[in-house]
Amino acid sequence: MVPRIFAPAYVSVFLLLCSPREVIAPAGSEPWLCQLAPRCGDKIYNPLEQCCYDDAILSLSQTRQCGPHCTFWPCFELCCPESFGLTNNFVVKLKVQGVNSQCHSSPISSDCHSR
Repeated sequence: MVPRIFAPAYVSVFLLLCSPREVIAPAGSEPWLCQLAPRCGDKIYNPLEQCCYDDAILSLSQTRQCGPHCTFWPCFELCCPESFGLTNNFVVKLKVQGVNSQCHSSPISSDCHSR
């Protein structure tokens, strides 16, 4: 026979073992560590603040030179050569989200030759 002092403890253990094992959490509060973290080479980066460009992690606000007359945001734009030869002309094109953007299929953001 179980002493009366331990009866509440047995009931508590029984309830814990038999209760559902599902954790109830607010919608959209999934833990960050359980999601795949974006990588740039072998480094992890925060896509809300950074992007991966040529295997380097850049801040979203960083710019780069595109030809002699233009700057562009590598996180949001592509620097595309328009022609080769004696005069190298460049065009800045927009990256399309969710797609592996390429120069031949992206919309033009600015024409560096006309500046």
